[in-house]
Amino acid sequence: MRSKQNSIFLPLANKDFARLYFAQTISILGDAFTWVGLALLAFELGGEDASAILAASLTLRVTAFVIFSPYAGVLADRIDRKKILYVTHLLRMVIVGMFFFVTQVWQIYVLIFLLNILNGFFTPAYKAVIPQLIQNKDEYAQAISLSGGTYQLLGVLGPGIAGGLAAVIGLREIFFLDSVTFIIAAVLIFTLPGKLIVNPSKDQTESESKVWTDVKRGTNDLFSDSKIRFALIMEFVAAIAGAQILVNTVGYVKGTLQLTSIEYGWAMSGFGIGAAIAAFSTGILIKKINPSLLIITGAFLVSLSITPANYAGILALAVLWLFAGAGQSFVEIPAQTLIANRIPINQQGKVYGAHFAWSHLWWAIAYPLAGFLGSEYFRENFLYGGVLSLVLILVFYFVFYNKQKPEHE
Repeated sequence: MRSKQNSIFLPLANKDFARLYFAQTISILGDAFTWVGLALLAFELGGEDASAILAASLTLRVTAFVIFSPYAGVLADRIDRKKILYVTHLLRMVIVGMFFFVTQVWQIYVLIFLLNILNGFFTPAYKAVIPQLIQNKDEYAQAISLSGGTYQLLGVLGPGIAGGLAAVIGLREIFFLDSVTFIIAAVLIFTLPGKLIVNPSKDQTESESKVWTDVKRGTNDLFSDSKIRFALIMEFVAAIAGAQILVNTVGYVKGTLQLTSIEYGWAMSGFGIGAAIAAFSTGILIKKINPSLLIITGAFLVSLSITPANYAGILALAVLWLFAGAGQSFVEIPAQTLIANRIPINQQGKVYGAHFAWSHLWWAIAYPLAGFLGSEYFRENFLYGGVLSLVLILVFYFVFYNKQKPEHE
């Protein structure tokens, strides 16, 4: 019985959550199709400028999240969350299908921005729905861990599947296949029984028109809880370290080590596999380890892993990135679990929205910093990034960790 209770797949016994989980899995696979197709399309239209097109697209992606996610979280507390989920899927189906007809770079930017506005509305609602479907509070962590682990695993496998399909059916045709994944996911969500709407609090009902007030309340709830605040601050550290990996690995592998794209793929696969393994295991670990301790362990792990990377060969780099990916998940997954456990269910939408915006704001800071270190300190970029991350951990530990209230996690 104990092994069954500790199984990461236990939440799938809940048929409603299983339907939502498989919808998300299909949707994540569709996202892989989107980004592989986008990379190929950027090269087709921009040639040597493809990297600049992708960098601008990533910036627009993060910008859309930061601007719209807090409002999306408020909406998730006011209307049927199920409706948000399937409507955003259907609209994303239309947008990705329009990539087939793109002939100019500016059209990519417009579609990417619109697509990620919808992603910004989908994600807070999706995260807030999980506690509604999982009645057993002890299974929250396992459900979130399973969801996060699947996201990381498909982040490794999805691009390979998408690349192979693009080679068979064609670059632009991959976007039509992408659209099909969103249709299937929308249908699965639509067939969830009933409505997924929360009972609004008295204060929320009385201030129905004060959207900005609710946006501020989501951020206030995020920062006023000492444990959630500490988790969010540690996500900033993980972003500083993680951005070094995402931005500077390709230059190190192909520039310093003089290797090929194949070896670059090995290194990044190590990062994705480590993140997936850790994400799947977090649901079990969080029952045995204080979540704040697991988060700070993850921050140390990803920071320590990147520090010696400028002196590593390709195999050592892949191993370091394996541990770095694990550290990244140990920071991110417990942060989501803390919100599910510590915020009232009728307030979780706005808090998840605020969390989604703030955590992506950290990446908006971390990406340019990684680019600066990569260009100005090419041979020491990982070292400097790792040392900076470790210093931030120590500072944040003494400023925030000891101020956590000794409440039950």
